[in-house]
Amino acid sequence: MTLKRTSSAAFSIFLIFSASFLFLVVPLNAAPSKISAVYAFGDSTLDPGNNNHLGTLFRGDHPPYGRDFPGQIATGRFTDGRLMTDFTVSSLGIKDLLPAYLDPRVSNLDLLTGVSFASAGTGIDDLTATISNVAHMSTQLHYFEQCLARMQSTVGREAASRIVEDALFAIGIGTNDMIFNFYDLPTRRGQFSLPAYHDFLLHNLESFVMRLYSMGARRFSISGLPPIGCLPVQETAGSILPIPGGHMLQRVCNDAENQDSQAYNAKLQALVLRLQATLPGTRFAYVDIYNPLLDMITNPGKYGFVETRRGCCGTGLVEMGGMCNAATPVCPDPSKFVFWDAVHPTQTTYQILANIFTATVIPHLVN
Repeated sequence: MTLKRTSSAAFSIFLIFSASFLFLVVPLNAAPSKISAVYAFGDSTLDPGNNNHLGTLFRGDHPPYGRDFPGQIATGRFTDGRLMTDFTVSSLGIKDLLPAYLDPRVSNLDLLTGVSFASAGTGIDDLTATISNVAHMSTQLHYFEQCLARMQSTVGREAASRIVEDALFAIGIGTNDMIFNFYDLPTRRGQFSLPAYHDFLLHNLESFVMRLYSMGARRFSISGLPPIGCLPVQETAGSILPIPGGHMLQRVCNDAENQDSQAYNAKLQALVLRLQATLPGTRFAYVDIYNPLLDMITNPGKYGFVETRRGCCGTGLVEMGGMCNAATPVCPDPSKFVFWDAVHPTQTTYQILANIFTATVIPHLVN
């Protein structure tokens, strides 16, 4: 395995979002009437700063990240402001922001209304997290076990169990695995066919959900892959690297990668339906981010956007993480951009998606 030939691209792709927007729901069973808390697991679109406390380079705790966050604070969120989960917990009246579990300022009382365990750069495939030196999904489960113990010490076992049962467990993961292990740095392509790798990822995801279920989780939102081929960093990669579906010297969406995302999402929907049918007392929401995000990219005027092919930070072609820093120029109005850096959405994009989620998913989860 070699990493040196594409170190900049590798840095860009480790922290790719993997579908953490929450809004298209499959048929569900009865659920409690109120969401008590939100617990998030996954990658950079759900990480509000856990990586700040890990020995990794994949961090967003420096300007210009946080430019539009209250106080212009770079919290570790990979965007100019709030994440979708921040807007969601606020709209639910739970709290203003969903904090990082590893933030030392998070108290036991804070845990009762939810935290994020997500780690930018991770994946369902352990190899993804190992190479980027971030929290594996198994580590995030361990964090939740710690969290549950702290909750029990604060309000008692029975009350903590009720909170968990009524909470929303938001899972957004998978895009880093495809980008890192199958596209730009194909470390798994020699071991798996594409369908087999999808199956491998989904098997790991199912095991993860079963672990959460065994710890009392009952309401889940699980997001599919975005149109990976339309991420600015992938458009750039396709214009300079001889990758399948790329267009040399042209920055356009990679149709082959988008078709791969659709194939994975179809299998994920089948898994969600099976989990719904086999796990008593649960509600599952499949989250379709592919079509809404693609619509933003292809029909930006509907949403007030003017730029969809590049991010706001720097050239917007490759910058993210350490390459998007205090010395990097940024666009004057991020709200006109779908993407903040070459990978991650702007606060405006997250706000739109959160509004859709609140209007379409929440009613199915609480009624």
